[in-house]
Amino acid sequence: MALFDATRTTASGGFFSKLFYGTIGAVADWNDRRVTRKALSGLTDRELFDIGLSRSDLANF
Repeated sequence: MALFDATRTTASGGFFSKLFYGTIGAVADWNDRRVTRKALSGLTDRELFDIGLSRSDLANF
């Protein structure tokens, strides 16, 4: 009889890889929102109206 179960394996760095990829994902999401806000802020009020947005809606992106 074994004193411990040696058949289970764990991925090394599981916590750190989740932390790393979570951070990278958060930065990528932030950058996507930043680029979208910048592109939309370059549109005129008429162009924003055509796509159903107003200038105040840009803060939500």
